[in-house]
Amino acid sequence: MLTAFTKGLLLITVSELGDKTFFIAAILAMRHNRRLVFIGVVAALAAMTILSVLIGKAASFLRQEYIDFAEIALFLGFGLKLLYDASKMPATSNGDELEEAAAVVEKAEINLPDNAVKKSGNLALALQSPQLAIVMQSFALTFVAEWGDRTQITTIALAASNDAWGVTLGAILGHSICALIAVMAGRLIAGRISERTVTAIGGGLFLIFGFIALIENFPK
Repeated sequence: MLTAFTKGLLLITVSELGDKTFFIAAILAMRHNRRLVFIGVVAALAAMTILSVLIGKAASFLRQEYIDFAEIALFLGFGLKLLYDASKMPATSNGDELEEAAAVVEKAEINLPDNAVKKSGNLALALQSPQLAIVMQSFALTFVAEWGDRTQITTIALAASNDAWGVTLGAILGHSICALIAVMAGRLIAGRISERTVTAIGGGLFLIFGFIALIENFPK
């Protein structure tokens, strides 16, 4: 369980820093109550983690050698891709993630709690508690952005061949740490975080775990 927890914590934390969901949380926290944004973001990431772990455990019914091969290929593939992406990025740029996150928030922004009806045209949402609306907005934007993301696929792969509880707890803690950084210091670091550095670190970490899995599983 400890190994699965450590893998989940490290891979998710490094992968989420500078990711689109990270910037979504940071931008929302600049506009709304940070505590409410944090609750919505973490709830979405926890729900996605649990769903991903369930998918991973369902995949564990496949033959073990297929699972081992898929895990190794996934980690090594992600690692090489991230290192390649990092080599193409400007040294001081946030890349496309910040711009994409800002576009997502702008498209969905409803300027809560004031003028909710005028901005969104959604009377049902406006009639809700403004606090609940902020939480729900944060949850929805984060959940949709996380679907099919690298961290979801990573969680599925980890759960397929590791302890489910360890992966779940490690991944949720990693997501929570990143969300906390985003909502508390997003204004300060959103324009300073180096996507190139974070991407390179993530690529190196994926390669390390990929080679560890390779050594552990081949030959058996």
